[in-house]
Amino acid sequence: MNLSKQIKKYRATLALSQEELSEKLFVSRQTISNWENGHSYPDIHNLLLLSALFDVSLDELVKGDVETMKDWVSHSEMDKYTKVMIVFIVLAMLSIGPSLLLPGYWFFLPPFILWLVGMYGAIKVEKIKKSEDVQTYKEIIAFMENKDIEAVRKKETNERISKIKD
Repeated sequence: MNLSKQIKKYRATLALSQEELSEKLFVSRQTISNWENGHSYPDIHNLLLLSALFDVSLDELVKGDVETMKDWVSHSEMDKYTKVMIVFIVLAMLSIGPSLLLPGYWFFLPPFILWLVGMYGAIKVEKIKKSEDVQTYKEIIAFMENKDIEAVRKKETNERISKIKD
């Protein structure tokens, strides 16, 4: 992300050490170090303080990072819903046996509820795929690994063309 470089640059411009900057922002020196190394990201309060201290707009301070943050959020959302989908569908399958011991038609209820939660996760994953214009498994893997989806599409197209020609 660019913010880590921006913090280093503006801190150096003001000739501040990490310790001095941390005192002005009421955080630890390790926090400043983590921000500058890209290990963590300042919260909005600290971003506003940094913006005021460095006398730059918030937009200028975080430029380039907004898209990175959106990608990260999409990836974490997809990971979360994929896990929900897998866990609850497996639980639904595992609950079929014990559910047969329930009286009457109640035996279908526990697996059905677990299956519904799993399907909710699947629907959310599909919505993310649609919003990110991801269509094939190779594209999903590229998206999750933050690679260029268009390059994967070109490669797939070339593979299909070569199969047709053969």
